Amino acid sequence: MPAAYGASRTSPPSGAKVVRAGTTNSGEFATLSAAVNSLPNDGSSQSIFIYPGTYNEQVYITRSGPLTVYGYTTDTSTYRNNQATIQAGVPASSAGSNDASGTVRIHKNDFKMYNVNVKNTYGVGGQAIALSQYGSRVGIYACGLYGYQDTLLVNDGTQVYLRGYIEGATDFIFGARGLAYFGGNTIGVKGPGWVTASGRDSDDSTSYVFNQNTIVTASGAFSNVTGRQYFGRPWRNYAKVIFKNTVVTAPFNKALWSQWSDSTPNTDHILFAEYNTTGSGVAGASRPSFATVLSSSQAAAYSISSAVGSDYTSWVDTSYFV
Repeated sequence: MPAAYGASRTSPPSGAKVVRAGTTNSGEFATLSAAVNSLPNDGSSQSIFIYPGTYNEQVYITRSGPLTVYGYTTDTSTYRNNQATIQAGVPASSAGSNDASGTVRIHKNDFKMYNVNVKNTYGVGGQAIALSQYGSRVGIYACGLYGYQDTLLVNDGTQVYLRGYIEGATDFIFGARGLAYFGGNTIGVKGPGWVTASGRDSDDSTSYVFNQNTIVTASGAFSNVTGRQYFGRPWRNYAKVIFKNTVVTAPFNKALWSQWSDSTPNTDHILFAEYNTTGSGVAGASRPSFATVLSSSQAAAYSISSAVGSDYTSWVDTSYFV
């Protein structure tokens, strides 16, 4: 990293492309898309630095070589000081697909993003993705991801989300084939619904592993969220989601986990598991038969290695571990 973990990053690293709102400076770019499109489509490592501002655009990233995007912040260790925001308000119904609605779409391997807020501002009424992720060896660090339905599409590849913020209501962390690890995040629930909707449809190696996250009621949440939010529901019949060491202050439904629907429960082959869940939001929990409470030895089998592979230290910024 060009700036130490927990320090400020208020100027671009050496060699980085610069994004600055409204810029007319030679060599700078007024949007992230323009900076991305200026990069050579080769195997070279590249970086982009974004100055403070709100950038209204959709960004599609496909270049082959490694890319790191940095946002301006006075504290790299947290999302709370992020000052660069990429936002759009496009729903899947008009975009043509979930992925196409994404404010930032990552269709490449070897991508890192630090201290950037990504928002889909469409709101209630349909699927509308903030971050659409289709790459491997992707790290999202101290970023804020904001939406309502389907905020984060964890669709393919190995990926980690560390020390960030993820907000939504309906199935807002979802995908089909993602191998994903979530550590040290704050997860904000905005309305009634489900934090996760795993679309795993066979007994393969994919899973979502959450460790040491906090689930809170989001600022400006709807009043009907109380008692109507769950850890997840199974989008497909092999859903596999593990929450470890989670503190829940958002007022969850006492079942904590949900079937997909009455007509299509999708609970035959799923693993919905927890270990050491605490907090006022889960007081008096009464889990359904398809949910599993793990022992400490069972929980130890689910880790960043089980989620994204034992080679994670070769591509994950481990300074963001909690």
